[in-house]
Amino acid sequence: MYFALLYHLADDYLTRRTEFREEHLRLANESSAQGEMVLGGAFTDPADTALLIFKTEDKTIIENFVQHDPYVINGLVLRYEIRSWNVVIGG
Repeated sequence: MYFALLYHLADDYLTRRTEFREEHLRLANESSAQGEMVLGGAFTDPADTALLIFKTEDKTIIENFVQHDPYVINGLVLRYEIRSWNVVIGG
């Protein structure tokens, strides 16, 4: 089962992320290495949203990721959505 995690980012996200980026990427890489997160990145022009795709049967894995993400903890993410995603092509 696939899930999309959408981060709605603060206006100053690009200028503030440097301090928290290493820890955020460590968390994301761990999730990827465990086969949970399959894709992740921020949209550009404008850089106001990020999309992270997870493949898991357990939505709590994503909720746990969010709760430990320094971008969320430190206010770079204003709000987030976890949406189930019905993949029809690929995967």
